[in-house]
Amino acid sequence: MGSSVKNVIFDMGNVLMTFDGPYFSSLFTDTPEDAALLQDALFGSTMWSLLDSGTISHETMTRYAEHHLPERLHPNLHACIARWPDYSVPIEEVNDLAIRLKGEGYGIYVLTNANTRVMEQLGHAPALPYVDGYLVSADERLMKPDPAIFRLICERFDLNPADCLFVDDNEDNCIGARVAGMHAYHFTGNVEELEANVRLLS
Repeated sequence: MGSSVKNVIFDMGNVLMTFDGPYFSSLFTDTPEDAALLQDALFGSTMWSLLDSGTISHETMTRYAEHHLPERLHPNLHACIARWPDYSVPIEEVNDLAIRLKGEGYGIYVLTNANTRVMEQLGHAPALPYVDGYLVSADERLMKPDPAIFRLICERFDLNPADCLFVDDNEDNCIGARVAGMHAYHFTGNVEELEANVRLLS
């Protein structure tokens, strides 16, 4: 690409913060069977992507999930919707890397497919105070892996795509970033390998 990496753009879910729908569902139910029902109606539903896209509201998501659950689980659903972000915890090693990279002069950004309550989750990330900017799908009505959202973050923060490394746990999202002209790294949990990739491209 003829340019070295000067900016690292992190995904949120399962990169900076954990996201585990089956686990969250289990916290608000009493049996594995009920947890599976809640997971399928909420986090595992296609409507969850529409919530992240900004095209439906939390109220619509709730009504849809209620329709797909027995009435006895409606209180569990409401509690889960209200409180699941409390159980999304920082992935400390990635946050530490982001903070170190910021201290070395890299630009640090976040690009996430998430709903309008994103700060209830991202707000727990230790790296957040060091972030130079972030873009959230629900706010923009654009979602990864659409190359348009990668172009938008570059336009918004005056970044050259060729200077950016995008980090995501979803390979399709990495492909979208590459189409937009960025470097991309598919994160599978190996932080040392991620850091080595940053160094290699810098």
